[in-house]
Amino acid sequence: MTDRIERLLKRVEEFHPGTAAELEEFRIKVLGRKGELNELMDEFKTVAPELKRELGQRLNGLKNRAQERINELKSELEAHAAGTPSATLDDMTRPGTAQPLGSRHPISLVRNEICGIFERLGYVIAEGPEIEDDWHVFSALNFPPEHPARDMQDTFFIEKDPDILLRTHTSSIQVRTMETQKPPIRVVCPGRVFRNEAISYRAHCIFHQIEGLYIDEGVSFADMKQSLLYFVQEFFGPETKIRLRPSYFPFTEPSAEMDISCNLCGGKGCNVCKHTGWLEIMGCGMVDPNVLEACGIDSNKYSGFAFGMGVERCSMLKYGVKDLRLYFENDIRFLRQFGTVI
Repeated sequence: MTDRIERLLKRVEEFHPGTAAELEEFRIKVLGRKGELNELMDEFKTVAPELKRELGQRLNGLKNRAQERINELKSELEAHAAGTPSATLDDMTRPGTAQPLGSRHPISLVRNEICGIFERLGYVIAEGPEIEDDWHVFSALNFPPEHPARDMQDTFFIEKDPDILLRTHTSSIQVRTMETQKPPIRVVCPGRVFRNEAISYRAHCIFHQIEGLYIDEGVSFADMKQSLLYFVQEFFGPETKIRLRPSYFPFTEPSAEMDISCNLCGGKGCNVCKHTGWLEIMGCGMVDPNVLEACGIDSNKYSGFAFGMGVERCSMLKYGVKDLRLYFENDIRFLRQFGTVI
């Protein structure tokens, strides 16, 4: 029993709370009705009569010191909160209080990593406005007037001016780049986009895209395939494979959807890839000559390819996140997983 008393006294002397809540929790644990001191008092009733005097004095000393120590710590915390200097608080030999460090949001981490990979290939970052006009979002990209993407179900239009809208893709940045720069052009366009969609675990009305554009003389489909293969192997791992499936986009011809081998099951098949071994990550294709001509670029001399991917989609695959809404809820428990705590 003597050893238990000494160990508890040592803990009382060495305890340094960071907050008032920690101090109150410690007080209850030591001095509370069901605390350690009361446990010792109950055990004291069973000791031999010849030991009661000595152990009783030790227990009383422990109780008094514990109460004094808790009062001291309470005063220090109150003084610190009020900004009043305290001799104990100014003691440079006291152990420091660890402060958690924040980090970038997972969307920012993935966006920066993707852009960094393409920058190593010679691409530069291009940006543009989120509030756009019909020309840069649709017309210049070969969208016919009856295209469903123009419908209110997909696009947020400004009521007072139907020609003004929130951009639905970062392709508008590509149009602005082609209008102001002469080939060769090699840009990646990260940004936030908006679509009038129901929010669920796999869709949101706000999300982020990264699109790329390369225009020069003699650019081929093979150049696009090799560039995208380099990207996915840098981002998802050197064992990643790709496949291209024919698709349709108004602004590219030919167009393709690009899949990667599932990085979770290694292409063997799992619930995430629906047992196909493949995951779709982006659309791509050769820039349609009509788009080049609309932006003032000679389609007989120049050719190019474009691609676009969702940052959330890549982030979900990289980190194994299954609910898109987590990226927008600012839940500290979720975001803390991407930070560094010391």
